[in-house]
Amino acid sequence: MISISMDYGDLLRYATDILLVTYVFYKIIMLIRGTRAVQLLKGIMVIVITWFLSKYFQLTALHALMNQAFTFGVLAVVIIFQPELRRALEQLGRGKLFSRSSSTQDEEVVSRLVQEVGKSVTYMAKRRIGALIVIERETGLNDYVETGIGINGRVSSELLINIFIPNTPLHDGAVIMRRDMIMAAACYLPLSENNSISKELGTRHRAAIGLSEVSDGIAIIVSEETGQVSFAAHGAMNRNLTEAQLAEMLTEQLQPLSKGKSMGSRWQWRRKHG
Repeated sequence: MISISMDYGDLLRYATDILLVTYVFYKIIMLIRGTRAVQLLKGIMVIVITWFLSKYFQLTALHALMNQAFTFGVLAVVIIFQPELRRALEQLGRGKLFSRSSSTQDEEVVSRLVQEVGKSVTYMAKRRIGALIVIERETGLNDYVETGIGINGRVSSELLINIFIPNTPLHDGAVIMRRDMIMAAACYLPLSENNSISKELGTRHRAAIGLSEVSDGIAIIVSEETGQVSFAAHGAMNRNLTEAQLAEMLTEQLQPLSKGKSMGSRWQWRRKHG
């Protein structure tokens, strides 16, 4: 009876150990999801697979080279993942690393977000106030949030309009939103290198398309020259939208599963951008 009790105790301890390690790895993956670290991890996996294959097939020279890569690998990982490690330590210090989080957009939040963004975009379009608004979805945009000025304020049309008023400190760059919170303003986004983009489109449009190419985030652009409203998602753009069209596209993208639709099903995304 004692041995059986000890066996059950060992199984419980091993199961708890495995579950804890699994949870830690899950939180690490969630932390780096949507950042440049994902691509770096893929590169590391290629090196690890190459090391195993070189050992299995007894490729002496290649195996020696991979051993040297592992020798300096720890230092390289610390240098390469410095932003992610810093973010993890900051969240750990604040008690947020293991807190529950959800990117699911409930109907009330989406409805309010669509209303406030729509009001601000309509106001700015009529007055030709240039604007670039990014809304985070599943892919984290922390890398880009950190390039801007922290706001951490609840979204409102008045706040969005005030941010983009010309000749103010936060006018240039993008506003990045998470759910119905404005995380930061004056953020830098990656510019698209797609040669098919129309030459008449400026930096804001290229940044919006670039962001939608590297993440599932969506972007709304107000042209400073024409007042035209555009919407970027999935690496493509729809232009010259009305207020009703913008509201419909926002709702569809933020709640793609609520009506049984797949992302982008209602709209044909034009890869030539215009």
